[in-house]
Amino acid sequence: MSQIKINWTLKPFESLTPVELYAILRLRSEVFVVEQNCIFLDMDNKDQFSFHVMGWLNNELIACTRLIAPGKVYEQMSIGRVVTSPAYRKLGAGRLLMKESIKKCYELFGEGSIKIGAQLYLKKFYESLGFIQTGDVYDEDGIDHIEMMRNP
Repeated sequence: MSQIKINWTLKPFESLTPVELYAILRLRSEVFVVEQNCIFLDMDNKDQFSFHVMGWLNNELIACTRLIAPGKVYEQMSIGRVVTSPAYRKLGAGRLLMKESIKKCYELFGEGSIKIGAQLYLKKFYESLGFIQTGDVYDEDGIDHIEMMRNP
């Protein structure tokens, strides 16, 4: 795997610049709506209380997640809206994104369990990062998902 040099930034919602927010929403739309052919409302009023991990390569946003404190959505802290540009997936950007997001969760919220709602086809990927399936398959916007947990 080629190691790409991604510039990581972490910001709470209110500190995002208009350019950063646009890049996040554009990348999420490119993958979740266009690539996955899924019509859903991405802007779900959770971004405002989230921290946003952004991975930049040559001033282009290529990967991002949002980190949510315990008690806001789940009892545990969580990582959501995990998205990587299709052009950079085979270079390991998704794995680097998740490692960075896990690290930042612990820095922000302390040691604890991290809960995610993962697309079922990515189960093995998340298992390779220490997550285990904790619930049955459920449909979210026409895509099979599972809840997964990573314990520290």
